[in-house]
Amino acid sequence: MSEELAYLSATDLLAAYRDKTLSPVDATRAVLDRIEAHNAKINAFNLIDADAALDQAKASEARWTRGEPQGLLDGVPTSIKDLVLTRGWPTLRGSLTADPAGPWEDDAPCVARLREHRAVLVGKTTTPEFGWKGVTDSKLTGITRNPWNLEKTPGGSSGGASAALAAGMAPLAVGSDGGGSIRIPAGFAGVFGLKANFGRVPAWPPSPMGTLSHIGPMTRTVRDAALMMNVLALPDGRDWSSLPYQGIDFTDGLDDGVAGLRVAYSPDLGYARVHPEVERLVKAAADAFADLGARVEQRDPGFADPTEDFRIHWWAGAVAGFSTLDQSKLEPELAAIIAEGQGITAGDYVRSAGRRFQLGAHMRRFHDDYDLLLTPSLSIPAFDAGRLHPPGEDGVGYWLGWTPFSYPFNLTQQPACSIPCGFTGDGLPVGLQIVAANYREDLVLRAARAYEAANPITARPSL
Repeated sequence: MSEELAYLSATDLLAAYRDKTLSPVDATRAVLDRIEAHNAKINAFNLIDADAALDQAKASEARWTRGEPQGLLDGVPTSIKDLVLTRGWPTLRGSLTADPAGPWEDDAPCVARLREHRAVLVGKTTTPEFGWKGVTDSKLTGITRNPWNLEKTPGGSSGGASAALAAGMAPLAVGSDGGGSIRIPAGFAGVFGLKANFGRVPAWPPSPMGTLSHIGPMTRTVRDAALMMNVLALPDGRDWSSLPYQGIDFTDGLDDGVAGLRVAYSPDLGYARVHPEVERLVKAAADAFADLGARVEQRDPGFADPTEDFRIHWWAGAVAGFSTLDQSKLEPELAAIIAEGQGITAGDYVRSAGRRFQLGAHMRRFHDDYDLLLTPSLSIPAFDAGRLHPPGEDGVGYWLGWTPFSYPFNLTQQPACSIPCGFTGDGLPVGLQIVAANYREDLVLRAARAYEAANPITARPSL
């Protein structure tokens, strides 16, 4: 029963609290039991505050008993990625350069909103150093593993979050995405992750990666992500780049389906190499959209490989954010990126920003003709944990060679998600990426929900 309870969605938990068939204490104890039983082998959490979580759960239980819940997520266990400031907990960012002593006096906007809506904060999930790569391991916290196969990586940089979700260690997780760091681990670990449009979820302090970096929900169901977005997207004056608050209910219209939507399916963006099993499963998912009534056409978006422009933006951010740190404490590859970034000139950056502008404008025009773009989330299934690259990819852009589908849409700032679309013959999850025009998270969520309802994945990892 504890395992069944740990895998309930936030939506189901809230309904059970309302009916008084379960309490927040039951749910919190269930996920803490999962953490105690399995975190040592998975390494999803680097900080667990069981006492505080149970205290929050007891306070929530009292509110529900009185019939006076105080928020949209009252009593729902939630994890926070260890790049995100959380009052009272060290935010070490996977780095030996961080001082655990703090002081840790501030909540990032997303954490502040979760507290206000009475989510139960369970702990902090592992991340690679400063979230710099597409896998999750660091000198500080060690290797994080994929619950579907402990020899494999859960992806990164929100890999602790994806592993925790897949292992039943909380139904909600905060992730961040500066080049795929929500969608990569969602794809590898078989969970749902939404990179909201840039600025939709306020962020503070600003990421060194600037306008590449997005905050978003990671969950096991689309409905939970929509519910979580209603909280995360609330305004916070500390982020002057955030979008004007519009009071959108992201659960509204979630079940309206995709009939009549114009959908482009691109198996490779016109230039990427894709594993045959990934290609097969994503093609089947695109066919499923046609079965649901969408007008699906195989069509590449028509832009050239933007890897170099992403590299210029990201590497320059690494220089700005990390070059003053003790380089001897950093991972050698991150130190190498900083050194490479110091060779980027102001002219290089401005010219690259101009090409980024052109890419964004191109995708605006593309979405005049197509409501959605479907691609693989990743070009390959999960590979061995503890490696920076899959075999044969060593030295190719650090992680950019095997993540070609994610970072273009950080450059364009569009909303995009990864949703599970099946398993390889080896039992590893594969993700489908759904991309919509700027500001249309509603379409991403609606399409993901339609696919999820028609193609539910009920399998769980055997731990």
